[in-house]
Amino acid sequence: MEEKQIMVFKNEDGNKVEFEVVAKIFLEEREKEYIILASLEDDANEDDAFVFRVDEIEGNLEYNLVEDTKEFEEVKKEYEKSLK
Repeated sequence: MEEKQIMVFKNEDGNKVEFEVVAKIFLEEREKEYIILASLEDDANEDDAFVFRVDEIEGNLEYNLVEDTKEFEEVKKEYEKSLK
């Protein structure tokens, strides 16, 4: 059984929030890696997922929330293809 990968971020209030990595996606056309995260918080909706783009800035990895609808849909489409 594969072990869950957990990531911890701070929310706008400075509180730690845990997420499970659901999938890692690479989009060839954008030459970018993305991660899909699900919140592990008790009050989280299990259908909610967050897509983050993995950017390398000056040798450090940054995880930036994808807010662009077109980019989000591209990642979602690739994820759905990976489930088949």
